[in-house]
Amino acid sequence: MSAVRRKFGEDYQVVNTNRTMTFSAPVKRKRQRFVEKNGRCNVQHGNLGGETSRYLSDLFTTLVDLKWRWNLLIFILTYTVAWLVMASMWWVIAYIRGDLSHGSHEPPYTPCVANVYNFPSAFLFFIETEATIGYGHRYITEKCPEGIILFLFQSLLGSIVDAFLIGCMFIKMSQPKKRAETLMFSQDAVISQRDGKLCLMFRVGNLRNSHMVSAQIRCKLIKSRQTPEGEFLPLDQCELDVGFGTGADQLFLVSPLTICHEINSNSPFFDLSQRSLMNEQFEIVVILEGIVETTGMTCQARTSYTEDEVLWGHRFLPVMSLEEGFFRVDYSQFHNTFEVPTPPYSVKEQEEKNSLTSPNPPPAVPTLPSPLLGNAGRISRRERLLSADNADHVEEQTFRLPSKLQRMSSTKEEHLWRALKTGSALPGGKASSTGDLPLSIQRLRSSSIPVMRQAQPEEQVQLLSLDGDAEDGDLEKHRLLSVFNTVTAPAPAPLHIPLVGNRPEDNLPPKLRRMNADR
Repeated sequence: MSAVRRKFGEDYQVVNTNRTMTFSAPVKRKRQRFVEKNGRCNVQHGNLGGETSRYLSDLFTTLVDLKWRWNLLIFILTYTVAWLVMASMWWVIAYIRGDLSHGSHEPPYTPCVANVYNFPSAFLFFIETEATIGYGHRYITEKCPEGIILFLFQSLLGSIVDAFLIGCMFIKMSQPKKRAETLMFSQDAVISQRDGKLCLMFRVGNLRNSHMVSAQIRCKLIKSRQTPEGEFLPLDQCELDVGFGTGADQLFLVSPLTICHEINSNSPFFDLSQRSLMNEQFEIVVILEGIVETTGMTCQARTSYTEDEVLWGHRFLPVMSLEEGFFRVDYSQFHNTFEVPTPPYSVKEQEEKNSLTSPNPPPAVPTLPSPLLGNAGRISRRERLLSADNADHVEEQTFRLPSKLQRMSSTKEEHLWRALKTGSALPGGKASSTGDLPLSIQRLRSSSIPVMRQAQPEEQVQLLSLDGDAEDGDLEKHRLLSVFNTVTAPAPAPLHIPLVGNRPEDNLPPKLRRMNADR
């Protein structure tokens, strides 16, 4: 016990599940099982009517399936009756020929069988002939043709009876049912986590050194249920996956193995929790099949686990240990388990809880200013003001536009940013034409006085098309490219323009002053 605690920790408690020990817990009413722990199916066939004649049609299999006491009784009675019948036939021949009246059988008289005077002597003659003992005192003479025919019939009948009964006994003795007695299953099944998944597990072992060739294991869940149509299915059978898709059901049974059934959405135990396990009623039937290595015959071992034999939050104790040059299996710990921390919730409840507590948030998609969005696409003025030095960064954002627009504007954008970087804007609001897209930098304010903000002069500029002959399609393309039209360029040193008068009209150009004077 102390060694187990040192190995697994103080939190784990060893639980002895050996059914031979008595527990202080109240005795539970015996559960009606479909398959007993020893593998015997608890099913009886009744009201066969006239179908019982089918058993006689396969008499050999019927005799093999009988219990040993009935087989021995049939074996003894068959030989006894056959011997008595054949001895009686020899006595009848001797009686008909008058051999019984000539007790001395002198040399002038030739009997059918020499030295047969009564029934015991006839019976001894049959036994000596049948068993090929041949003491030499009793023998058939050549003056008895009916004796010769009876001797041939006796030889044929004896061979048939020997082949039938001895063969039946040999098959019954060599049946692989006894080989299944050396295949062990754990007394209980456990439910705990393995590799982060909730699993139903039980243990199987082989007590003999001879192996089981092509050993395969299957599990069936026996549970009554009602269909949506209202049909009640008593003892409905459902398959439990123990690794059919991965090949884990093919066993190399040289040491005890723990068979694992993963509880997932495809499992019948998907909504089984520790609390609901107390109210469930089911039975798990385990079938282990394989070929006996010594005889080559197929062997099948069976057992079952009811709901009260499934332990929640337990794990099997290890039974393998490494010795000097070999591995040792300690079968004294084969049925023992110990408790491990296991969530009491079902897999269904855990998945629902995880989906509610930690949902996957949708990825945030950054929105870019687009002329197609109208007023909804407006952003702050500070974000719209870009310097000419950061034109390359803006150019990278253009590739987020649809591919068609990128192809339409790729050439014109290159000329646009080249013009901004090189500062090729002409004074007076005129611009140099690059290709088919003439561009201009026009000041947005009515005067050329720069805007002073935080002691850093900034000047707003806008790129406009001055080509009056451009078609509507080209104008629409330029309008789509208006995302690049607002940039922030470093303004030159502030211009100090002397004020002529105190009124704003005094600072207008002479042409505008004359137009206002005329009005």
